[in-house]
Amino acid sequence: MTNTSNFSFNDPLYLHPSDAPGVSLVLDPLIGTENYGVWHRAMKLALHAKNKVGFVTGDCKRPAADSPTLYQWERCNAVVLSWLLSSVSREIYYGLVYSTDASSVWADLKERFDKICGSRIYALHREIVHFSQGSSTISVYFSKLRQLWDEYASLVILPSCACPTSTEYVKHDQHQRLIQFLMGLNESYGAIRSQILLMDPLPSVNQAYSLVCQEETHRNTLASHPIADAPTTAFYSNSKRFDNVKCDNCNLPGHTINHCFRLIGYPPGHKLHKKFPQVKSSKSAHHTSKVPVSNSSVSQAPSTESGSVTSPGAMFTPSQYDQILRLLATSPASNDVTANLAGTSNGLQDSQTCPLPTGSVRLPNGTLDWEDHGDW
Repeated sequence: MTNTSNFSFNDPLYLHPSDAPGVSLVLDPLIGTENYGVWHRAMKLALHAKNKVGFVTGDCKRPAADSPTLYQWERCNAVVLSWLLSSVSREIYYGLVYSTDASSVWADLKERFDKICGSRIYALHREIVHFSQGSSTISVYFSKLRQLWDEYASLVILPSCACPTSTEYVKHDQHQRLIQFLMGLNESYGAIRSQILLMDPLPSVNQAYSLVCQEETHRNTLASHPIADAPTTAFYSNSKRFDNVKCDNCNLPGHTINHCFRLIGYPPGHKLHKKFPQVKSSKSAHHTSKVPVSNSSVSQAPSTESGSVTSPGAMFTPSQYDQILRLLATSPASNDVTANLAGTSNGLQDSQTCPLPTGSVRLPNGTLDWEDHGDW
């Protein structure tokens, strides 16, 4: 029996304390022809890392029966065989459990499942062409597409020499991958896709992936920190239609006089609504309809009275309109003109009369001389 300490670290017969049997060295177990290429590649990499790939390829042969290293070889072979059994599906496992040589198991799996045929190449090529991003992120989409490319490359071996023809062929293959990657992107990335295609020379597929990832990160940043909406007021409109208009009342841009809050009042929810529910300006007088004026003294009244609110842009209160209409309905009988008012209106009883003063009448939009309109 040979002590393990007699073998150097780089000797295939050396067993590290972490080389425990029964450990699965690959992520996905072998299930058949559909994933043999990926499994074969992953398993071979793991055995290279363990320095045990010679046990499956046949390079590390079984020593002679009288060799002092036979026992150590059998230990290493058993460990590698246990790794192979732990990396296949349950159905395949039962067909290999009675094997005693790791190289024979490796060769048997290759013969059974390594079927490079036109159907598999066609299926891979078709899947690559029709593969698209969908709802996946750029990273997930590119990783899945890269996996299909690698599997396809394992079936269709490209020339790897340094001749000009081989170099051009590899360059053409890289351009094809770039086009396939850009074709599968969502239409929302149309702008960045056009920018990449306009580059001269065309970037590699990895460089294009980096540019698209930057665009995705920029969009996610804007989505997580949206710009606050500007407050909607009559003085500052967020619509381009009102950029060139100007109010004739307050001389502020962004709205017209018909929508000026200083005339029609501040809407509910505005910070000035309770303080100024309705503000009236003398400039709105020319927007109101002209009403005939009788021989009475009518002074401009406030826009609001107790129990009544005037409509936007009105000159007189309802009680003032009522008084004017009653005065117009009365015909003058003599120089001493009096008007008998029926009912109760504007604080006058049925038996009271409303004397009309002479002189001038002050109106909201000017002064009217009584002498000029004495025939009313």
